[in-house]
Amino acid sequence: DPKAKIVVVTNGPGIDFLIADAKDSKGREFSGMVSDLAGNGVEFRVCNNTLVSRNIDPDKLLMETKLVPSGVAEAARLQSKEGFAYLKP
Repeated sequence: DPKAKIVVVTNGPGIDFLIADAKDSKGREFSGMVSDLAGNGVEFRVCNNTLVSRNIDPDKLLMETKLVPSGVAEAARLQSKEGFAYLKP
């Protein structure tokens, strides 16, 4: 659906693919796939609480990401205020 808006909200270990130089099980960097998806309008939001608790520098995140205070709160806000549906793979 060309009108659909997709926002990927990550927290906990779910942020790992959005850290620079992160690779999949075949050694391919995620950055290219993330860049392609962002170029098609997909937004990537990362939980700052996770960064703080895991002592990860926000500068290590891919440039396509946006930092949000809490991933859980962001997902709840998107559902309650903006009509998004929550899908967990």
